[in-house]
Amino acid sequence: MGSRTVVKIGSNVLTRKDGTLDTTRISSLVDQIATLRRNGHEVIIVTSGAVACGRSLFKGHDKLDSVQQRQLFSAIGQVRLINIYYNLFREYGITIGQVLTMKESFSTRKEYLNQRDCMEVMLSSGVIPVVNENDTVSVTELMFTDNDELSGLVASMMDADCLVILSNVDGIYDGDPADPSSKVIGLVTPDTDVSAYVRTGRSSFGRGGMLTKSSIAQKVAQEGIKVMIANGRKENILVDLFTEPDSTLHTEFVPSTGGVSSVKKWLAHSVGFAKGSVIINEDAVSVITGPEAASLLLVGVISVDGEFEEGDIIRILDPSGNVIAYGKSSYSSADAAAGLGVHGLRPLVHYDYLYLEQ
Repeated sequence: MGSRTVVKIGSNVLTRKDGTLDTTRISSLVDQIATLRRNGHEVIIVTSGAVACGRSLFKGHDKLDSVQQRQLFSAIGQVRLINIYYNLFREYGITIGQVLTMKESFSTRKEYLNQRDCMEVMLSSGVIPVVNENDTVSVTELMFTDNDELSGLVASMMDADCLVILSNVDGIYDGDPADPSSKVIGLVTPDTDVSAYVRTGRSSFGRGGMLTKSSIAQKVAQEGIKVMIANGRKENILVDLFTEPDSTLHTEFVPSTGGVSSVKKWLAHSVGFAKGSVIINEDAVSVITGPEAASLLLVGVISVDGEFEEGDIIRILDPSGNVIAYGKSSYSSADAAAGLGVHGLRPLVHYDYLYLEQ
């Protein structure tokens, strides 16, 4: 087929102001995704809405804490949400498949590849993966920031050509969106700094905000994937983004040129799983950040902090304590400490498993 597109649909797109599920909006989005499929797109959906859906279906939860409420609401709401998608897509003769995942499922290369292989099989069989975080078993410290983070990881993992983040605003504004003089920033290049424009507020029914969206979008664009942030409440927005992009209000993040390996994409989105850290000397900093591809050798390591095993992701710090890179360790922390400063040993982190912070 043609291009591969990940569509992230936010909670505020799928719910009304009172928090109930907007089935008319979901139906419209399904219509548009069916059109994209006819136009040659492979589509992966990352959908929010399960918790909001469950909240509107179930009463009598006042005695539950916030984690228990989220687990209960998502367990109830996910059933209804996926059935709505199933029935709407069935009208087009399109089969969907549910993919529930957790942040820790991306922490090892093996689990990462298992998920990728699963979705590749679905796509090659003409099935649309519908992805959501498994809130029923996630706990706060192991959760994604929100589904923006999950959609960025999925887009990267699946080598998508484009990630569309649908929110309840038209894009990133150059000021307060409530100010009539503010305008949507149409194009964000790799060297554009949008942080000054982005507010830190969060949506009513979601966990993330525009700050999360912009940071995820920039990271994904750096990996060579185009990202578009648009208003999912606008009629025909998905189709218009691809057929009439110049006249459709949205913010587009221009992808960087140059390929990024699958392994480095995994590392870029897995930095939160680092198990320990090493401090390296200035010579080693110059080598691994230089223009030539280079691995990190133990001879350049000053100290080892924390406990990690071979294959774990570790932080790599300069002598001042600044994180400059992440990598997959070829040693346990004990073996790495024993080899500090020793010449002739295999690399602590091979270049293929080294990700430099931007």
